[in-house]
Amino acid sequence: MIVERNAPLQPHNSFGIVARAQQMVRIESEDDVHAVLADARWQGVPKFVLGGGSNIVLTGDVKALVLKVEIRGRRLVEETPRAWIVEAGAGEVWHDTVRWLLAQGWPGLENMALIPGTVGGAPVQNIGAYGVELQDRFESLDGIDLATGRPFTLDAAQCAFGYRDSVFKHVAAGPNDFGLAGRALITRVRLRLPRPWKPELGYLDLARRMAETGIAEPTPMQIFDWVCAIRSAKLPDWRVLGNAGSFFKNPTVTPEQCADIIARDPKIVHYPMPDGTVKLAAGWLIDACGWKGKSVGNAGVYEKQALVLVNRGGRAHPATGGEVMTLAKAIQTSVYERFGIRLEPEPVVV
Repeated sequence: MIVERNAPLQPHNSFGIVARAQQMVRIESEDDVHAVLADARWQGVPKFVLGGGSNIVLTGDVKALVLKVEIRGRRLVEETPRAWIVEAGAGEVWHDTVRWLLAQGWPGLENMALIPGTVGGAPVQNIGAYGVELQDRFESLDGIDLATGRPFTLDAAQCAFGYRDSVFKHVAAGPNDFGLAGRALITRVRLRLPRPWKPELGYLDLARRMAETGIAEPTPMQIFDWVCAIRSAKLPDWRVLGNAGSFFKNPTVTPEQCADIIARDPKIVHYPMPDGTVKLAAGWLIDACGWKGKSVGNAGVYEKQALVLVNRGGRAHPATGGEVMTLAKAIQTSVYERFGIRLEPEPVVV
């Protein structure tokens, strides 16, 4: 186990923000976690779990002990007439895992291609795209409680998945509460890929691809390629233009609230939800407030998609976490003043 001191974190966050970890340990196995927890130097020291860094905004150096999760490995656990159960180490790159599964003949995640980050970060955020969310393909996960050192396994119900939400984003309010924010390190994730495979083609962008190509029954690989092309056209490559993906969650409102907004802004993009609420497109709200293309210092709103905040300064002169959050708060204020809606950020602010 190697401890890196004053470790640069710019290579480990997709925004490309400059920050340092006072101490960082690379976690390549469960044994590494137990070694850290048994080390007297770190008893009582706060710990920060870092995966792909695709969903964080660093606002300064990290004083907590950074546990950089790099646990690898992928395998088929079980094959039944109804599903393939596959397992991946938390440090595996999510997109590479999706592509690997398709190459093995195990489809089901193609709609979530090109989502940045690691497998271990996927259940924390309950990632999703183009009609499929992680909870739709989730079997279970393994992790270690950093407070007690005890290993645990959780199923979907225990993960308490919600829209870009899970038990890993909530702090325990009492001794009987199961919030795991700040105390869990996910080591392995198992996914359930249904058989027989059925394509998920409900999104307009995918319907357009079907019409353009004349392909009425696309294969999993064709859907994978379509999703990659659609995302690449809409969202910047974080390796070229630093960003953390969609910066704000799409808010949900009551039908009455939606009707009131439509009366004032008939063109607002909205989607009725199964539970009776209405989801609004946060990107549309931000664009309607005139933010597309605007900047605060080297932090800016992406010209092609107002939902994405970007690092205009590149790696050489990067935006600071302060600039990113100043821009985000200004956007939140203007959206609330015009629409009466509070936008909630998706990334974790550190």
